Amino acid sequence: MEVVARVEEMQLQKKWEGYVDWKNRPALKGRHGGALAAATVLVVEVLENLAYLANASNLVQYLSRFMHFSPSSSSITVTNFMGTAFLLAILGGFLSDAFFTTYKIFLISAATEFMGLLILTVQARKPSLQAICSSATMSSACDEAGGGKEAIMFTGLYLAALGVGGIKGSLPPHGAEQFDENTTNGRKQRSNFFNYYVFCLSGGALIAVTFVVWIEDNIGWQWGFGVSTASILMSALVFFLGSANYRIKIPTGSPITTIFRVSNHSSTRKVLTAAVYSKCILRKPRDSIMGRKKSSSYAAQHIEEGLTGKQNGETELETQNLRFLDRAVSEEPVHQALECTAKQVEDVKVVVRTIPIFASTITLNCCLAQLSTFSVQQAATMNTKLGSLKVPPASLPVFPVIFIMILAPVYNHLVIPFARKITKTEMGITHLQRIGTGLVVSIVAMAIGAMVETRRKRVAIQNGLMNSAEPLPITFLWIALQYLFLGSADLFSLAGLMEFFFTEAPKSMRSLATSLSWASLAIGYYLSSVLVSLVNKVTGFSGQTPWLTGSNLNHYHLERFYWMMCALGGLNFLNYLFWAYRYQYRSTAVATMS
Repeated sequence: MEVVARVEEMQLQKKWEGYVDWKNRPALKGRHGGALAAATVLVVEVLENLAYLANASNLVQYLSRFMHFSPSSSSITVTNFMGTAFLLAILGGFLSDAFFTTYKIFLISAATEFMGLLILTVQARKPSLQAICSSATMSSACDEAGGGKEAIMFTGLYLAALGVGGIKGSLPPHGAEQFDENTTNGRKQRSNFFNYYVFCLSGGALIAVTFVVWIEDNIGWQWGFGVSTASILMSALVFFLGSANYRIKIPTGSPITTIFRVSNHSSTRKVLTAAVYSKCILRKPRDSIMGRKKSSSYAAQHIEEGLTGKQNGETELETQNLRFLDRAVSEEPVHQALECTAKQVEDVKVVVRTIPIFASTITLNCCLAQLSTFSVQQAATMNTKLGSLKVPPASLPVFPVIFIMILAPVYNHLVIPFARKITKTEMGITHLQRIGTGLVVSIVAMAIGAMVETRRKRVAIQNGLMNSAEPLPITFLWIALQYLFLGSADLFSLAGLMEFFFTEAPKSMRSLATSLSWASLAIGYYLSSVLVSLVNKVTGFSGQTPWLTGSNLNHYHLERFYWMMCALGGLNFLNYLFWAYRYQYRSTAVATMS
């Protein structure tokens, strides 16, 4: 009997608790997960982001030239497409955590995006499915595509957006789950993964905004869409070929229904109700006795669940803030519906405490959206020649992409090891420090944008070119300086935010939490267009000329707008510091640094 027990114990030690392989068998240590499985995910990300950005970066041209949408309609359509794709990442993360797995959601999403891109490819191939012109010479005589043609276009576009959202919500957490978070080396590898995820994101973008955009402009849009379709198909194939190496987290139920449902099993609602009831309603003399019971009950449950968590591979700390929620745990609950466990209380605390961090990054993404939008228009008025080569302004996104691809390895192999030596800690730089650095760098980027715009307008005035369409005698490389800081802010904020949400969220909602990084990006882009309209409305009051209207950029007050964004970024950073300073990490590995 002892031999059998030992054999069973050894078999259990070889298994990853809470994980299975792609055939739904127990995942085994040494066989599933690790660097090879994560590397496969990174290759997939290059191909997936190539497919997405090849269309998103140049879609305005397609809608204007072939579907004959107006410039404003084209811009709104593209903005809505990108925003929707990023917001749908929340759906992908939710489904991965709740009902399916990150593995299944990726394959389903890749198939969905493939179908959408295939529809767009067929439409681009057949002129009969595009807008028809009544005049062969005047594009202004062309009617905007409508009816069935418009329906086909939007069907393909939003099938692709649905697929992109599912992939963004499932692929990063799937890669991060390949590492053992209970070892120092595993946590370091996981941190490296998020850095190189952003690197591969940029690698796919680099190919998209150069090679594929050139194909679309010079050979044909059907070939451009075709490359994107082939790319997403290849990404699914590469992902599937790595199936034998993956360890796949078992879904543990819906985190959304756990938190927000109205039934008597609700977590957040129940915890908040129980805490408020205990604090505000029960004010009898025996409250002091009940308070002691709650405290002892909470401590006992937390120790018990902490030991269980350690056995299951979770290393978490009891948080010391939001202490009023601890009242929800009681040995003698007022009603069975208000009975809460210490783990439920801790999960609710995590959700509540991460909301201000998430909100602070929306302003950052709003700033970055404005900077990248107007920077292209600024470059179009400047000298875009590099020797004999003339660089199209639309290729400016190449600069932040290249900077990120240079900075990511430098940060990973030089900055982090140096920080670890200085701080003598495992991480070197905490998640919140990294996000805060991204916020600061974005403020610097806005300040540089304001100074570059001041210089550009001064050159226009000095050369009498304020009302001329002639390129100004100033190199567009000044704009590249803005992009250096823009790329740095992206690297710090996106990778830091994804790792922060992944490591801090309860295990049952890691995919959903990681997808909030994309939701922040989407909300920032949506908010940016609202902000421009609001600025024009306020500055155009009492018959004044609005800052950002007209066809001539030289008459804009873009530098004032940038300084305003810089000030908003500064206020947002102070708000971020307030919350970050009070934040207590859930993970012991990070908490030792705070």
